[in-house]
Amino acid sequence: MRADFLKLKVQIFCGDEIAMGPGKADLLEAIDALGSISAAGRSMGMSYRRTWLLVDAMNRCWRERLVETVAGGGKERGARLTSTGRQILTDYRAMEKAAISATADGHFSHLENLLREAPLSPSHTQPAS
Repeated sequence: MRADFLKLKVQIFCGDEIAMGPGKADLLEAIDALGSISAAGRSMGMSYRRTWLLVDAMNRCWRERLVETVAGGGKERGARLTSTGRQILTDYRAMEKAAISATADGHFSHLENLLREAPLSPSHTQPAS
């Protein structure tokens, strides 16, 4: 099976909002490692605003906050995952692994056999006039 044949992207929705997806899970892991929302965003190449919007979306979608901030000038300043945030991240990563392993047994190889190596040019798919 070609490595680029299948890309799974697990997303959990809250209404029309993505409550959790691969990018948000990566962001949670970065916040956990770095202890800072802005440092996590920088490490992922995201703007300060984009990073905070993603954290805000996650905190609004779940019944309990996933990330909490600690204000002040002391050693405890920064951000951390809540216990709910850690559990959701763990469960989400397990869901991703389950989705990937569901396709690993070759049951869907017939899809690859029917798939072109590259798409036809648009002129090949135009209806005849």
